[in-house]
Amino acid sequence: MNVQELLNRFREVAACPRAQMENYLKSGKKVVLTAPVYTPEEIIHSMGAVPFGAWGADIELNESKKYFPAFICSIMQSLLEIGIKGGYRGASAIVIPSLCDSLKVIGQNWKYAVPSIPFIPMTYPQNRKPDFGVAFTKAGYERVISDLGKATGLTFDDAALGSSIEVYNAHNAAMRELVGVLAAHPEVTNAQRSDIFKSAFFMLKEEHTELVRALIDALGAAEAGPAKTPIMTTGIIADAAGLTGILDDCGLQIVCDDVAAESRQYATDTPAEGETNLDRLALKFRNMDNCSVLYDQEKNRCKKIAADAKAAGAKGVLVILTKFCDPEEFDYPLIKKACDAEGIPVTVIEVDRQMVNYEQARTAIETFRDIL
Repeated sequence: MNVQELLNRFREVAACPRAQMENYLKSGKKVVLTAPVYTPEEIIHSMGAVPFGAWGADIELNESKKYFPAFICSIMQSLLEIGIKGGYRGASAIVIPSLCDSLKVIGQNWKYAVPSIPFIPMTYPQNRKPDFGVAFTKAGYERVISDLGKATGLTFDDAALGSSIEVYNAHNAAMRELVGVLAAHPEVTNAQRSDIFKSAFFMLKEEHTELVRALIDALGAAEAGPAKTPIMTTGIIADAAGLTGILDDCGLQIVCDDVAAESRQYATDTPAEGETNLDRLALKFRNMDNCSVLYDQEKNRCKKIAADAKAAGAKGVLVILTKFCDPEEFDYPLIKKACDAEGIPVTVIEVDRQMVNYEQARTAIETFRDIL
């Protein structure tokens, strides 16, 4: 496939995840939903099921409002809305981690609102670095394995987990390489870039890696398009068509990102060390850093954003703040301080899964472009 055909394939999956899910179900595979931000997909994959991203969608919220206050993350609200309306029908279970206050409460609401899809909690420790934190993480994984077995009838094998870890590490490497390749090809729009990242949640990773590798090769043989103004994005989600369209209209190009649904997913590989493969996976979580939902007293993430923007040649940093996301809101002043110290302009816009009009964001982004 050529570049455009590959980009169209990513778009097809990103735009119609339900159709992709139906394809897996029709092939006889079991599907397990994975909620933000870091679910142990490798475990689900190793048991023969398809990990399927459940990050909500840009939809009107009605039924989910019966379970949540208005001032809670719209990602969680839209995830539950889709579940209530049958958008995830056929899934064998949903695994929800407990890395923020919103994630800690959605599981109990899910149990009552969507009883047909079993809720499996993954409880991560805040203090993930010490040995006791690693042991706590491993115990959480063992509970997930037990609950998955009950929900799906599938069995766990540590050797199979080792194979799945290799699949995921290979995908991580491909996605990290792709970021640099896309930065050198401004003709790939921000909307198309978003499709590549978004589609990864709805495909088996080995299938997605194959497409990504093909795209890297195709772009390597293609001539780069006209230069645009390079920027960096940071936030939880940045996949709204209204938003990426504005960035494209303004001649801005995302050359690197610190978005939880994008590059943050692929920053950390599972290490080779560990007595068992499950131990290795627990060590991966210990090694994870630079994320708003991971405890870090020093807030090194904020300095890293400034450093990454500078290294990538970004002229500015666009903070895409998910409304009512406390961890991200708390980090913003420190991000701005770190970027100011490096002479990198910063602006912030607020997004919500219910937004239908991005004109206020357009004004802010156009102003931001004009000062770069």
